Amino acid sequence: MIRTRKYFGALALALLATGALIASGCGSSDDSSSEGGTIIRGTTDQPISYDPAGAYDLPSYDGIYSMYQNLLTVEPGGNKAVPEAAEKCDFTSDDNTEYECTMKDGLTFSDGSTLDAEDVQFSFERNVDIADPNGASSLLANMKSVKASSDGKTVTFELNEPDATWPLVLTTGSFAIVPSDVYPADKLQPSDKVVGSGRYTLADYEPGKQTVMEKSDSYQGDDPAKNDRVIIQYFDKASALKLAVQNGDVDIAYRSLSPTDIDDLDGADGVNVVSGNGTEIRYLVFNTKLQEGDDDAQKLAIRQAVAQTIDRQAIADNVYNGTVQPLYSMIPQGVEFAGSQFSDEYGEGPDTDAAAQTLEDAGVDTPVPMEIWWTPSHYGAASGDEYAEIKRQLDDSGLFDVTLKSTEWNQYSTAAFTDKYPQYQLGWFPDYPDADDYTSPFYLPDSFLNIHYDNPQMNKLIAQEKSSSDPQVRSKAFEQIQQIGAQDAPTIPIWQADQVAAVRDGVIGVEETFDPSFIFRYWLISKN
Repeated sequence: MIRTRKYFGALALALLATGALIASGCGSSDDSSSEGGTIIRGTTDQPISYDPAGAYDLPSYDGIYSMYQNLLTVEPGGNKAVPEAAEKCDFTSDDNTEYECTMKDGLTFSDGSTLDAEDVQFSFERNVDIADPNGASSLLANMKSVKASSDGKTVTFELNEPDATWPLVLTTGSFAIVPSDVYPADKLQPSDKVVGSGRYTLADYEPGKQTVMEKSDSYQGDDPAKNDRVIIQYFDKASALKLAVQNGDVDIAYRSLSPTDIDDLDGADGVNVVSGNGTEIRYLVFNTKLQEGDDDAQKLAIRQAVAQTIDRQAIADNVYNGTVQPLYSMIPQGVEFAGSQFSDEYGEGPDTDAAAQTLEDAGVDTPVPMEIWWTPSHYGAASGDEYAEIKRQLDDSGLFDVTLKSTEWNQYSTAAFTDKYPQYQLGWFPDYPDADDYTSPFYLPDSFLNIHYDNPQMNKLIAQEKSSSDPQVRSKAFEQIQQIGAQDAPTIPIWQADQVAAVRDGVIGVEETFDPSFIFRYWLISKN
């Protein structure tokens, strides 16, 4: 996904572009101030778009959260929606279908133009109208209308169905506010010409090379940036990223160091490995229309037998050196209402005898041929080892005969969701830190996965949890959702991971931004 680029060349370009002194950009800077200066982050991730309407990926969000504002946001360590560009937001109908936000006074975009409710209406309507395939307009399917008041002070959302999660939906990077007099209504704004109202403005963007953001003088809000400049350098390989942080050419190496790289850097001179709560997950997906099996009963038995055979702990230990944890629900630990229904249903360890019985009872001949797809770059270099381990486990059981196939993400992301792959690898980062975001996107009939899974009881339970703000109602619903999800197994959770970064000595604040929201808050990071 990322073009080959030597890290030192990218650094030189960044410093020339911003006029920064080399000393101000190095992790070993002798700047005695705890604020100001330049923070350089290295990553193998690369953004798709800095226009919110064209973004639904973590690296794009990293820039969007820095350069724009949302109506609502999630505070560090929190899991609730709190005001950002809005002064306040509330449901104004008893059935949670009308939601009104009052805007803060005096907000402006970095170009000096006023930010008001009309810009909010424009931002949401263009997101739906453009419906970019790389965007998240699908998350707005429940939005019937959005309307700004004539004085630009309030904006009202009318929803088709009750939705208590709507405030958290508004915190998603895809729904940041853009200026209505700058951005086109029917197409994306070029990523090198973005205008927002956030803590930073865009100084330079070169795809495959770097993003440079400067602290904004026009930002009006809480927690202004503790640094003057952020440079994000893109690396084609984790090994080059590791070398860059070792040499002090980047201050932070975050996404995606290999497990071996993390081990090597832990305790290395001048480098600290920091981690925090993460709710990134990996899972195996079954297209219930394409998978093996003569009928629904046989297909279900095959999915259940795979769930009984996979050894998650062996994957965590042998592939990821213990840097990930086995996952036994699609809702990861650290998110409210998370359970362990897959281990309740099938046990924590592999049980090939039980899997054999499951297949025999359904009349399934063994070994079952299985074609499993994975993608080499998008989820990191360890993906190949992970799926080699899954193949080994399934083949060694004598119950399956697995063929592995792979392709790069640009083709993979289209084929997987258009009935091309019977089984395939996926990962998930939260749109917002709520259990709904780990269930309704996967289990509803109109899921983006397009796996032809439809369970009426599951649909009813998801509607219940979405419409209620009562913790008891939601807890009961999510318990049953996870139980049905484990029994039907249209997706099988494999692991979840903490957020991990290698950080140069003297760099402060990275651990403060590691929480289940997955908002990388550059503005909290500074140097001693």
